Amino acid sequence: MIITLKDGSTKEYDKAMSVLDIAADISEGLARMATAGELNGKVVDLRTIVDADSALNILTFDTPEGAGAFRHTTSHIMAQAIKRLYPDVKLAIGPSIAEGFYYDIDSEAPITAEDLEKIEQEMKKIVKEALPITRFTKPRDEAIAYFKEKDEPYKVELIEDLPEDAEISFYQQGEFVDLCAGPHLMSTKPVKAFKLTSIAGAYWRGSEKNKMLTRIYGTSYTKKADLDAYLTRLEEAKKRDHRKLGKQLGLFMLRDEGPGFPFFLPKGMILKNTLLDYWREIHTKAGYVEISTPIMLNRQLWETSGHWDHYKENMYTTVIDDTDFAIKPMNCPGGILVYQSEPRSYRDLPLRMGELGLVHRHEKSGQLHGLMRVRCFTQDDAHIFMTPEQIRDEIKGVAKLIDSVYQLFGFKYHVELSTRPENSMGSDEDWEMATEGLRAALDDLGLDYVVNEGDGAFYGPKIDFHLEDSIGRTWQCGTIQLDFQLPLRFNCEYTGADGNAHRPIMIHRVAFGSIERFIGILIEHFAGAFPTWLSPEQIRVLPISDKYLDYADKVNARLTEAGLRSSVDTRAEKIGYKIREAQLAKVPYMLVVGAKEEEESLVAVRSRFVGDEGQKTLDAFIADVQEEVRTRVLRETKTEESK
Repeated sequence: MIITLKDGSTKEYDKAMSVLDIAADISEGLARMATAGELNGKVVDLRTIVDADSALNILTFDTPEGAGAFRHTTSHIMAQAIKRLYPDVKLAIGPSIAEGFYYDIDSEAPITAEDLEKIEQEMKKIVKEALPITRFTKPRDEAIAYFKEKDEPYKVELIEDLPEDAEISFYQQGEFVDLCAGPHLMSTKPVKAFKLTSIAGAYWRGSEKNKMLTRIYGTSYTKKADLDAYLTRLEEAKKRDHRKLGKQLGLFMLRDEGPGFPFFLPKGMILKNTLLDYWREIHTKAGYVEISTPIMLNRQLWETSGHWDHYKENMYTTVIDDTDFAIKPMNCPGGILVYQSEPRSYRDLPLRMGELGLVHRHEKSGQLHGLMRVRCFTQDDAHIFMTPEQIRDEIKGVAKLIDSVYQLFGFKYHVELSTRPENSMGSDEDWEMATEGLRAALDDLGLDYVVNEGDGAFYGPKIDFHLEDSIGRTWQCGTIQLDFQLPLRFNCEYTGADGNAHRPIMIHRVAFGSIERFIGILIEHFAGAFPTWLSPEQIRVLPISDKYLDYADKVNARLTEAGLRSSVDTRAEKIGYKIREAQLAKVPYMLVVGAKEEEESLVAVRSRFVGDEGQKTLDAFIADVQEEVRTRVLRETKTEESK
C-alpha cells in the first residue's frame, strides 16, 4: 500500500500497519510526540490499522486535533479519578474543548472547588500507573446491558439515541471503561501537566428541562512550562474580566429584572457612542448609506426569509390585531424591503446599506455571559447588493474596511474561508462563482487564510475574521457572507444594461459583530485602559487643595470647550489619593494644579503612558491631546497606572 504524507511524499508498505507504526517508521521522535492521526481527512487513533492506499497526517499536540486527543484522554483520567473517589457518581459526557476539557457528572453529594485538589492527586496516581488504553466495540444490546449493569443511566441514554447500525466503541484504562468514539492516547503516561480549573452547573444535553449536572473544567499540556504559561494567562484574564471592570468603571450593569439585557450607564454610553461615531465615519467614506428598519415585523416576512421555520425558537413573538409578529433577530429581511422600495438599475449597484440595528435573540439563561452573550444587542450590519461582476471588488472593499478597524485597536487576526456545506441551497455554478470571488479577493489582498471545507452557511460561502487580543485569546467578530437565497426568496431584481430583469447578489457583513460584545472584548483587551480617543473620561483635573478649585474649574471649562472629556476631583482629599483614584479609573491624563500652575497658567501633566510628563501650558496640552484624539493613536501604557 502507498501512504501519502502531508508534505506530498509517499511511503510504501507490503503489509497493514498501525498509524503509530507508520509514525515510528518516519521518525522515532515523531512517534514519541504523536497523539493521533488524520487518515483520509478523518481524525483517528494511533492504534488505527491502515491496510490500503491512504493519505495520512501524523498529529501532535501542536495541532488542534492532536491537542484534542491529548485532552480527551485527560478528561477520561479525571473521570476515572472521580469514580475511584466517589463510586456512586454517574458519568455523562467528557469532551475536549478549545484550551482544555470538561466532564459532566451527576453526584448526590455535592462536589465543590475544594474537592478539585483531591481529584488532581488521584489523577497523578493514574498517570504514574501508565495504564495502557485499549479500544473495543460491543453490539448495541450488549452495550446498553453493560451500562445498565454499571448503573450509568446517561451512557444508556446516549447509546439508545445512536442509530441502530452505529459502531459502539469503548475505551478502557485499568478498571475504568467509558463509552467513547475517541481518539485517545496509547496510555495515561504522557499526561503529566494538567490542572482542574473550575466547577459549573450544566443541564444534561443543554436543555433546561433536564437535570442540572456538575461540570468540572480542566486543561492539560505536554510540558509544565506551557501549563504554567496558560494558568498565568488565565489569571490575567480574570483581572481583565469585563464584568468586573464594567462595574468598577461605571460602564454597564446587568440586572435580574432583565437577564441578558444590558443597561449602559453614562460612561458606557460615551464609549458606545464614540464607537458608533467612528463606525459612521468610516462607512460614509467607504460609500455606504445608513438605514434604520423596524424592530418588529409580521410573520409573513419571517416566513419568506425562512426564519419562522428555522429560527423561531430563538425569536420573541407577539400578536397584534390577530396577526403574529416577531421582534427581529437579524436585520437582513428589513434591508431587503428597503432595497425593494424603488426600482433598481445596474447603475445603482453596488448599493451598500449600513444599519446599526437592535436585534433580540432568545439565548438560554445558562449561556448568558456579561456582554459576550446577551439577548439584546446592536449589530453593525451592512448589506451590499451587487452584480456578479462586482463580487471581487466588493469583498476586497469590505476586507480592507475590517482590516482598518482591527489595526486601529491593535488586534492581530487570521482569516478563514468557509466553503459549501452538504446541506446547502443553490446551483453548483452559483457556489463556484461565489467561492472563487471570495478566494480571488483574499488573494488580491495578499491575506493568508485557511480554507474550512464545507463550513459555509447554507445560502453561501463566507469569510470569517478571528482577532487575537492582548493576552492571546481569539474572538470571531468580522464576517463576510455571500447570499443568493434571500434575493431569490424575496424576488429582488435590477434592470441590467440589456434592459432585462436580473437577480442581485447580496453580501451580509459585520465588522464589530455585536457592538455590545465588541465593547466587552475591548474592555478585556485594554484591561479597561482605553486609548484616549475612546476613553469615557479623557482628563481629570486634580487641585492640590480647595484653594485651587477655581483654577481647576477654569482649566476644566477650557478642556470641555476644546471638545475633550474632562472632570474635576473636588474632594477634600490628599493629592496622592486623588492620583491613585484616577489611576484606578484608568483615566489617560491627570492635570495636577496648585499655586505654581495657577500663577503661571500651567498644568502639571501625569499620564498612563509615561507617568510624570512635567509642566505644560494649557494650550500646548490641549493641542497635543486633540491631535491624539483626531488621529486615534494607540499609545502604549508604560506605567503601572492602568493595572
